Amino acid sequence: MSLFEKMRGEFVDIIEWLDSTNDTMVYRFQRPNNEIKMGAKLTVRPGQKAVFVNEGHTADCFEPGMYTLSTQNLPVLSRLKGWPYGFNSPFKAEVYFFSTRVFTNLKWGTSNPVLIRDADLGPVRLRAYGTYNIRIVKPEVLLEELVSTDGLFQVDEVSDHIRNMIITAFTSAIGAAQVPLFDLASRYREISDTIRLSMQPEVQQFGLDLTQLLIENISLPPEVETALDRRASIGVLGNMQQYAQYQVANSIEQLAQNPSRGNSFLELGSGLAMAQQVANALHPNAASPQPTAAPQPTAAPQPAAPPPPPPQPQWYLSREGQTFGPFSVNQLLQQGLTAQTYVWRAGMSNWQFANVVPELVALLPPSPPSK
Repeated sequence: MSLFEKMRGEFVDIIEWLDSTNDTMVYRFQRPNNEIKMGAKLTVRPGQKAVFVNEGHTADCFEPGMYTLSTQNLPVLSRLKGWPYGFNSPFKAEVYFFSTRVFTNLKWGTSNPVLIRDADLGPVRLRAYGTYNIRIVKPEVLLEELVSTDGLFQVDEVSDHIRNMIITAFTSAIGAAQVPLFDLASRYREISDTIRLSMQPEVQQFGLDLTQLLIENISLPPEVETALDRRASIGVLGNMQQYAQYQVANSIEQLAQNPSRGNSFLELGSGLAMAQQVANALHPNAASPQPTAAPQPTAAPQPAAPPPPPPQPQWYLSREGQTFGPFSVNQLLQQGLTAQTYVWRAGMSNWQFANVVPELVALLPPSPPSK
């Protein structure tokens, strides 16, 4: 560098920072030998703060604006005073720019499952993930606690530590809340705010502020989710009999998709059962097939022995399009016989309500008296 260029640098000194990244939190302004001359222009833009460090001590903190630096407002010595030392002033000053914007969409998540005890399911393992936002509120504190002499301090240098703090706070909050797993989705906002407020004092020790924390999802292990899906399917179907029919239908569909792996006898039996179910569903009031005739009693070997009693009629019930039976008359109440149950026996032309069949009227409970 020529003498003219060196002297020209003594009269022009502009200190500013234009950030071209999205993850830089602190930037140290670069000057030869960290020397800043008298009358330098400092420009602090919106979303920034500047901190001067002179001889190892924080000299001042500047808000957004333009400033002229002099010994009257800042103990910074000029380069011109370094002429007796060959333009190498022994007095150094450093300028750190801090980005005070909100750093958004920072990720957090549980690296390992968190074990909790649920009132309905017992011990279960949870995984969770979400996002959080931070901003710098006290540059001097951040400079002393984390930045130190780092000339380019970025978000990832502090995000890992904050993420670990969030996981610890999440585990404590979930355990203390004792919210049933089936109600967690409705409490995401409440739990997020609880975690953020509990962490705020620790985060502020670094000169930062945790402006927002969001829980995006809390999930169970795949095997638990599969069991819950099956439980929900059974609840939708209504009862185990319908669930069994549902499984048979699925098996038939799988056999149709993989005919080479099917069993002919299983396919035949499943097909017949499915056909019977479809027929009952389409014709719920159709007459049931005639029951097989009871075997005729053989003649008594001795004339003196009384003949066998006459066979009792066999009754059939129809419920939700399905036929049940045969049952003796003493078994009907155990099978859920009501006044509006369809019944049939041999000799009847069609299905009838139980309350119009004389043989069954006495079995039904009496109707309450009308007001």
